[in-house]
Parts: sequence; C-alpha cells; structure tokens
Amino acid sequence: MIPLFPLGTVLVPGLVLPLHIFEPRYRQLLQDLEKLPEDERGFGVVAIREGHEVGSDGVRALHAVGTFAALRDVSPWPDGRADIMTNGDARFRVLRLVDEGTPYHCAEVEWLDELDGAADLGPRSREVARRFDAYRAAVAGAGAVEAAQMLSLPDDARTLSYLVAAAMVLDIRERQALLESPTTCDRLSSELRLLARETVLMQELPSLPAVDLGRTPSGVN
Repeated sequence: MIPLFPLGTVLVPGLVLPLHIFEPRYRQLLQDLEKLPEDERGFGVVAIREGHEVGSDGVRALHAVGTFAALRDVSPWPDGRADIMTNGDARFRVLRLVDEGTPYHCAEVEWLDELDGAADLGPRSREVARRFDAYRAAVAGAGAVEAAQMLSLPDDARTLSYLVAAAMVLDIRERQALLESPTTCDRLSSELRLLARETVLMQELPSLPAVDLGRTPSGVN
C-alpha cells in the first residue's frame, strides 16, 4: 500500500524529480511521510490519463503503471509549502485504489521486475546509444541549444533505456509505453524505432525553440 501522486508527466527509474508542494493534501502527505523510517519515505508517481494535477477533482483517470519516487530532501517554506527532491526508484502496477482516510490517493500495488529479456543486450544498447547521439545532434542542429549539455550515456543497458526514455522529446502516451515495457530489450527495441522516426523529423525541421534534453520533469502540486 503506497500513497499516490498523480502528475502530468511520466517518471522513470533513476530520474531526479523536483516538486513544489503547496496543496493541503500533499502537505499532509509530507507530514505523514516524516513519521516513517527514512528508507520508506516516498510515494508512487503515476501519469494522469485524463484530468489535471491541481484540485481535489482534477484527476479522472490514471495510467496503471508508475514509478516509486523516493523522498531525498525537503526544503520547507515559512508558509507551509515545501520544495522537495525525489528520485525514481522501482516500477509498480496499480491493482486498486484504496480509501485510507487520507486527503490524497492511496493504492495497493504490485512491484514490477526489471527483466533483461535477452541473453546479450550489448549490441542493441550500443545501437540505441549510436542512434541517440545522431538524434541529439539533429535536435541541436534544429536549435535546441541545451542538447549538447547532456551527460555521457551509461554503459548499463537498463539505465540507458530509461535515460533515453526520459530524454527524448515524446508525448506522454509514448513515454508511458516505454515505462511499461516488460523488458529492457523491449524498451530498447521501441527506442530504436522512435529514434529513427524522431531523427528524421528533426532533420526536416528548419528550426525549433530551445529544448532542454537534460531537463528533469517537475510538477506543482
């Protein structure tokens, strides 16, 4: 059983997620988390399928798969608001929403295993890294001045698959599909197709507004 934090973005494992907390229900969530052991403090981030982030009746439908956001730092404001820093941990699937008597959502979840899905992911991950470099160059050439500031790509296939899922300029539906991929191999295969498509699109565009591929998603709940 975990608290849920619906957002209009997709959090993937390993990604840093800063949030500004101002709604009373999430202030209460922070107070409740402070009562837990430090290694248990966190909440499930799930992308909103229908509705919006702010307001008690804003969320009408959620995606089923999300990522646990481990709470790492809290910077309180004098008026009760807070800036917090979390990072994506394990993936989960929502089994059912549960009324725990809290102002925020809670759910019974099952944790999802991280499966390789292939005996040797090396060739596929290297191809994803190669195509991502081409995609990054295309985005930079289209006017995204921050594209060159991304960190170097990791060697680990699973970490690479999540970094690429977070860094590509995709809509929520496509990023959610990458999060839900049953194996690292499946995720890398999907990213190969998306990178091929997006690189061609970027190369055909004369210019784009600056896009920060090194960004971290943030919310204002």
